Amino acid sequence: MKKKFALLSACVLVMAATTSCGKNQDEATTTTTTVADATTVAEDTTAAEDTTVAEDTTVAEDTTAAEDTTVAEDTTATTAEAAAVMSYADYVAADVDTAVTVETYVQATQSWWDNTITAYTQDADGAYFIYGMACSEEDAAKLVPGTKIKVSGYKSIWSGEVEIVDATFEFVEGADSYIAPATDVTAFLGTDDIENYMNQFVSFKGLTVEAASEDGAAFLYKYDGSGADGDDLYFNVSDANGNKYSFTVESYLCDNTTDVYSAVKNL
Repeated sequence: MKKKFALLSACVLVMAATTSCGKNQDEATTTTTTVADATTVAEDTTAAEDTTVAEDTTVAEDTTAAEDTTVAEDTTATTAEAAAVMSYADYVAADVDTAVTVETYVQATQSWWDNTITAYTQDADGAYFIYGMACSEEDAAKLVPGTKIKVSGYKSIWSGEVEIVDATFEFVEGADSYIAPATDVTAFLGTDDIENYMNQFVSFKGLTVEAASEDGAAFLYKYDGSGADGDDLYFNVSDANGNKYSFTVESYLCDNTTDVYSAVKNL
């Protein structure tokens, strides 16, 4: 009986052990499956995160590219706007210190100096005084009256003189020549309206030469008569109403070899 019980007990233990082993295997299997599932989830999550990062990077790159494109377009637009040729009306309306670009014709120049030149220019609508324009000595010799040039610089005002400063220029190839006709502005002497003809080629008619000094000289070298031939010339005139006006021939524009300088000396 004891042997049977022992054998039965042994069988129960074996079955229990077998059952226990089976349970452990199931748990192990379950655990393995769970780990595998967790690994899969982790891998999926990592993949998702990687994809998200990749997508974010792409978005960032696209955004950067868009920003770069916008900057490039804005820069191009600004450059194109600055280079656009203005009409005389647009130039007059432009604010001081803004960039301007005009096409105009040389009427006269002052002396070239230190790679700059000052030019009086005009088209059919109005005039542009270009002060200290960058220019080589070789190009200065080509700036003869009637030559068409494209000028870019900044609109400025100095002591009432409207001018273009910090300017550069280029010759307009194949353009026709233009010499502005002299406009008679005698009627505007002594009025504010004469400012509308600033820097233009003008004429004054019917005026009488007045003495420039107490000794009756028709003109003076320098404003006080202390100069000599080659200096600026000063002379006075009066209109039909007795109003007097002073004129100056600036030697750096019209020196003592020009017809204008000689004409004043012969008054």
